[in-house]
Amino acid sequence: MGGCHKVKVDPFEKGFDMGLARPLSRSVRLNGFSTCLRLEQIYWNILAEIARLNACSVSALLSYVDREVHLRHGGVKNFSGLVRVVCVAHVLKGRIEA
Repeated sequence: MGGCHKVKVDPFEKGFDMGLARPLSRSVRLNGFSTCLRLEQIYWNILAEIARLNACSVSALLSYVDREVHLRHGGVKNFSGLVRVVCVAHVLKGRIEA
């Protein structure tokens, strides 16, 4: 069997908050339509940061993502998955630029 025998970077570092993995459903308006989006708490935190950087609400940010994915790519089948990828890309971009 393969696998990590000696892990150099422990994903469960001291003080890891399992609450960040807790799924949370929120009602949001995407371009005028009400919907429910279920994401883990960590993604809601990242979305709040991105919204703050853009001086807008999380709903406005999500509306932008929804509108742009339709305009640029004809839509997406898994919007929640797209939002997670947007969040990870934001975090990684910050680490690369730092």
